[in-house]
Amino acid sequence: MRKFAMAALGGTLTGIVLTTQVAGPLIAQEGEDRSSVYEQLDLFGDIFERIRAQYVEEVEEGELIEAAIDGMLTSLDPHSSYLSPDDADDMRTQTRGEFGGLGIEVTQEEGFVKVVSPMDGTPAFEAGIEAGDYITQVDGESLMGLTLDDAVDMMRGPVGSDLTLTVVREGRDEPFDVTITRDTIELTAVRARTVGDTVVLRLITFSDQTYPKMEELLNEQVEEAGGIENVNGFVIDLRNNPGGLLTQAIEVSDAFLDEGEIVSTRGRAQEDSDRVNATDGDLAQGKPIVVLINGGSASASEIVAGALQDHRRAIVVGTKSFGKGSVQTVMPLRGEGAMRLTTARYYTPSGRSIQALGVSPDVVVQQPPTDPEDAAAAEEEEGNPNLPRRSEADLRGALDNDLLSDDEQEIIREEQEAAEEAARLRDEDYQLAYAIDILKGMIALRPDVVREAQEQQEARATSE
Repeated sequence: MRKFAMAALGGTLTGIVLTTQVAGPLIAQEGEDRSSVYEQLDLFGDIFERIRAQYVEEVEEGELIEAAIDGMLTSLDPHSSYLSPDDADDMRTQTRGEFGGLGIEVTQEEGFVKVVSPMDGTPAFEAGIEAGDYITQVDGESLMGLTLDDAVDMMRGPVGSDLTLTVVREGRDEPFDVTITRDTIELTAVRARTVGDTVVLRLITFSDQTYPKMEELLNEQVEEAGGIENVNGFVIDLRNNPGGLLTQAIEVSDAFLDEGEIVSTRGRAQEDSDRVNATDGDLAQGKPIVVLINGGSASASEIVAGALQDHRRAIVVGTKSFGKGSVQTVMPLRGEGAMRLTTARYYTPSGRSIQALGVSPDVVVQQPPTDPEDAAAAEEEEGNPNLPRRSEADLRGALDNDLLSDDEQEIIREEQEAAEEAARLRDEDYQLAYAIDILKGMIALRPDVVREAQEQQEARATSE
């Protein structure tokens, strides 16, 4: 305590000496800066008055002020903006998981509107919009030169109405049009299913429903499997999840970690920085985890993937994530509007900043394109897949296998069916099939590690 006081005192004395030596220039500089700011504000007022008095058409003064505020914020970065009362209300509705629109998360990149990700089951998703697409026109009107909020406004409209987006996609020589019907977007934050012995948790967004729904569905899947001992592991699918609430990302990460840092945020001032640690308890009870990501996994998704990857709690599979490593704080303003301001960067437990870099997967797995022409060619090569396949067992009078009992033969048949199901899954979703194969390999090669983790979890639960 004494050392700290002395250090503080020394700093204070040094400050006094320096201030004494340069007080005159400092005061003069401060005065010049303040004078410059006042001059700029006077200039703003002068321009505002001239627009109001001389613009070719009468302008709405409130809208002019809002546009100036929004311009000031959007000049900072792509994620800071002014939210009008209607926009602020829409944002609050979205975090509750239901809103009207197309179902795409967009950002602005060098003046272009870029799709971060389409959301599962929404009109944009069903129409084939993909992460990484650039939207250049809406109903034939160019988006170039517009702010992101203005571009989004052009895509809004009454539920049931159509709009046509002109899309530029990497790998396509020409822009193409996509017609989408606006609808009420009712997002299911989490979906779950069991594939073989693996529980797959699909996290679609990070709304205030995400963690409680994930916990509920995980427990349901484990119960339907007959207990955790019948589950070989979990896949957390974060592909095309554009993010959402930071608090939910922390809760989801904490659900699979017993200890250690989850995320840290560092702002401009020391008091704006924070560090969040995990609490005891693992919903997966030590079972292996694979996290799936792609270029549409952003923000809160990257926090979860980065935390589980750094703690070696999960293997991350897929392609590099979007790379949004900044935190936005929504600040209420007078008149029921709000300001969305970037106030901090976030860092993974190892100190990585994801901003503009994204999370790199441990195992890079591309999703093969679903091209109808390629599928037709494969069908020609393989023959008609609808024709029944014949094997030795199908031949009339084929000999039985006399070395195996009926029960053993039944087990082999079940294993063959499981393998065929896995093959079908590769056609439907290659990345997910790959993730499940990794889990099977982890169980087969390191059963002792999995068993030890389970025993530790059980011992902890007993002590509680």
